[in-house]
Order: sequence, then C-alpha cells, then structure tokens
Amino acid sequence: MSSTLRTLMAGNQLTSFIFISSVLVHTHSADDIYSAVMPQTVTALTGSCVQIPCTFDISDFEDKRKRAESIYGIWTKTKSQFAEKDGFIAFNSSENIIRGFSDIQMTGNLSERNCTTVFYNIMKNHSDLYYFRLEMKPNVFEATFNPSTDVTKKTVRINVTDSPEPPELKLSDQRVMEETTVNLRCSAEAPCPKQPPTISWSNIPKSAHNTTQLQEKPDKTQSVVSKLTFKVSYKDHKRNITCTATYPRNTPDASTVETIVMLRVLFPPKETHVIITPSVGTNVTLTCKSRASPSNDLTYTWYKHGEETPIAWGMKINLTQTQNQTGSYLCIAQNKYGNQSSEEAQHTGQSGLSHLVIFGCTGGLLAFFLLSAVFFYTMRKKASRQAHVIGSDQAEDKNRDTMDICTNNVTAISKNGEKKETDDLHYGEIDFSKLQTGHKTEEHSNNVSETEYSELQVTQR
Repeated sequence: MSSTLRTLMAGNQLTSFIFISSVLVHTHSADDIYSAVMPQTVTALTGSCVQIPCTFDISDFEDKRKRAESIYGIWTKTKSQFAEKDGFIAFNSSENIIRGFSDIQMTGNLSERNCTTVFYNIMKNHSDLYYFRLEMKPNVFEATFNPSTDVTKKTVRINVTDSPEPPELKLSDQRVMEETTVNLRCSAEAPCPKQPPTISWSNIPKSAHNTTQLQEKPDKTQSVVSKLTFKVSYKDHKRNITCTATYPRNTPDASTVETIVMLRVLFPPKETHVIITPSVGTNVTLTCKSRASPSNDLTYTWYKHGEETPIAWGMKINLTQTQNQTGSYLCIAQNKYGNQSSEEAQHTGQSGLSHLVIFGCTGGLLAFFLLSAVFFYTMRKKASRQAHVIGSDQAEDKNRDTMDICTNNVTAISKNGEKKETDDLHYGEIDFSKLQTGHKTEEHSNNVSETEYSELQVTQR
C-alpha cells in the first residue's frame, strides 16, 4: 500500500472521529449522567394497545429544565442512533409525528421525568426494538436512553402475539387440611391498562369469596390479580378449579385463556362402609370401602359382633358356610389423620338357591292372589251388570202390561153370555180347573161339539 493511500485513509478516519465527537458533544456534555428505567420486553395482543412504562433521570435535571425553552420525547424504531433522515422515527411529541401506527400517546409528564407511552392498535409488524430519546431545546440536552449497559438489552422490545399467555394460578399451599382456609391467586398480564382482561373462576364452592384489582409490578407493567378464599372440606379433594382471563380487543372475537389447578385436601377416613359380594350365598367376600387422603397408607381392621379382638386385617375378607362365621361384621379404616368405623354388615350364611326358591314361591303366590282377585272382581262386576240389565227389562215389561190393562177397553163375558164393556175393570183370579158345561144353544147334524166356558170373575173398581 502506498504512503499516499495510507495518508488518505488516516485523514478519513480522523474526519469521522471529529464528526462523531462533535455529535456527542452537541448531544450532551461529558459530565452528564443519564439513565432510563423501562421493561426489557413487553408482550402486546393484536388489536389491542400496549403501554411502555418509562422513567428517566439526568444530572442537574431541574437546572436544565429551567434553562430549556422546550422539552419533548422521541421514540425511534430498530436503530438507537438518532437520524430523522433515515425515517426510523415512530413518534415525536414536539411535532406530534406518528409513523407506522394509528395512534401513539405519551401519557407521562416529561417535566416530572416520566416518559410512559401508549401504542394503540398494535399489529404483528410492530414487533421490534424501540428506543427513547429526550431533547431539551435550545442546546440544553439531547440523548438517546438505553435502560441497560448490556448491548443485548439496550432498550425495550415489543413482542406482538395473537394469543396472550395463560394466567398464572397459585395455591397458598399445595396440600391443605380439611376445614382450613385455602387461598388461590390468579394473575393475568395487562399490557393495555385501558383495556384490562377480566378474570373469572369456575368449579368453585358456593362459599368462596374473591376480590379482583389492577396491580403494578416491579418493572412498572401492570396485571389483573384475582384472589379466591374459601374453607375446604374433604369433598373438595381433587377438585379442579379454573381461572379464565378474557382480553377485549378491536377484533370480532375476544381472546380467552385459562389455567387449571387441582386441590389436594388431607383428611381422615370418611364414608366407611362394608360391601358383601355376592349379596346372598354361602361363600361371600366382605370389602371395606372408605375415602381418605392420603389413601396409600390406609389400613383396615375387621371385627365380629360380640368379639373384642380383631378377626382380620386388610381390605377384604372371605367367609364360608360354617356355623361360627355367620353374624355381624364391621371394619375400621385408618390413616395418619384418624380413623372411622363402618356400620355392621349381617352375614346369614343362607345359600343363594334357597333365597331364590323363597323369592320365587313368594312371588308366585302374590301373582296368584292378585290374578284371583282380579278375576273374581271382574266376574262379580259382570254378573252385577247382567242382573241390572235383566231387572231393567222385567220392569219395562211389567210397566208395559200394566199400561195395557189400564188403557185398553176390556170386554167381559158374563155367565148368561152377555157382553159388557167397561173402561175400568179389576180382574179377579181366573180358575181354569172349573170348567162349566153350558146348555146347548144349537144342534147340528154333523156332531158339533159342545161349547165349554171358563168362569171369569170380574169385579168393577
């Protein structure tokens, strides 16, 4: 390389150094000490907003603020080196410049060292690094702040996602004793405090009480925290409780995420009882059932009615048809928190066949008596209906005869052969055994038989 070329390169480097030095001197003096506090990363939800909490401090701030005619903040994107001509300015409070966003508002007061800013209607392409710059005019202070001296953590990063993180759900104790109070805490990030998520609980006891509020975290970001409190019983063991966070946003659908936690309740044996299988028979198995937590250390002890010492240990015992094994049995379940005794169970020792025979005979007799009762009831009702019909017919015939007698003109024949008509006659009894032979009134040559008359007694009413 020629000496002329080396001289030219050295001149260019010197010129660049002088230019950069002049920029730095123009931005702030060597004695200025400045820093900013903001989260290293914030997660935003598409269609919502994101708030970047921001505070700063510089040496002799009050003196600089009094000398400055104006103070304003700028947010640049991707590059920390401020260069308006490069087009990396996202927001400039002095000229209300907004680029690439529908709206950006600096909600913090710069005169009080607060540079908090809200970015609205966040979209996926807004994910990037963002740098804050403070300018105090004229020529009082100008600097771009980095919240960390680590080059990999120079400023805040905004990550935009379509679905938020599930809420964080914590129990005060992983295992709680029955009849004690349990506390659950569910927290959901609130990147947009103007549209915070709502928290709801499901599958909780009716006695549960909850409170919800918006809280600030150490890095100045916010979250919604809901606390749930209730007294547990043994029935709450293995209960799944769900905390659901619903995020509103400027999209057709809200975004919902949830977290589930299972309760672990410690309690002594409950609901202890004996099961006999089969229910009848000469050889049966007695099983002791009980609820307890923990259940892996449950022990079972068997007693027979009238005996003070245990007869067996274990969840199950087998009984056969012997005279000394019939009777009442009970079991006692125990874990480290207590014990409980079951009710007595009766073992009669009767075979299943005898029971089937008894049950069959009893059922047959009941069916027979029932059918017999139905049959006799039906026949009796039928006979009663027929008697009613016959009686009605006879009464109708009798009434008809009576009407005929009372209404028809009766021609009575007297003893001397005379006819007498009457409208109201009373008939006496007719004696058909007494036949009277009348006198011959006329003779015929051809053996005409004699006319015979019966005697009819008629009295006038």
